[in-house]
Amino acid sequence: MDKLIAKFQALTEREQRLVIAAAAAIIVGIIYFGMWSPLSSAVEQNRRAVESQQSLLDWVQTQTNKAMQLRGSGAQSRSFSGSLPQAVNQTSARHSISISRMQPQGEELQVWVDQAPFNDVLAWLQALERRGVIILQADFAEADAPGLIRIRRLQLGKP
Repeated sequence: MDKLIAKFQALTEREQRLVIAAAAAIIVGIIYFGMWSPLSSAVEQNRRAVESQQSLLDWVQTQTNKAMQLRGSGAQSRSFSGSLPQAVNQTSARHSISISRMQPQGEELQVWVDQAPFNDVLAWLQALERRGVIILQADFAEADAPGLIRIRRLQLGKP
């Protein structure tokens, strides 16, 4: 460090000012490109992520309200009579849904599906509701391929 100070003092006054100005510019550059710019970028990226999640939340709430209105208007008007396993088998065959397991529990039925196209599952569930079957509980998960889902547990019942 002493050698560096000695070299600096050996420079002319003008050269010393240039070295000080260059050092200040380098320090400002390090602060800007090393700290300020990455922090600013991260804040902007997080702001966009929050906006995206907020719009997704708004969409989900809108769809939830629509679903509640549809459920309220359609489910009470129909009464299901017949065998739940038979209705599930008939509607699943029409919608190309391969049921891996069914388990009756009194007046209710639990259904599991290993893999099925999302749109087909929606159409199948709508067909069941049109017949008067009530969806009591549903647990879905992603499948291995895009557009496919697994039904971990679907609990159906009669009104």
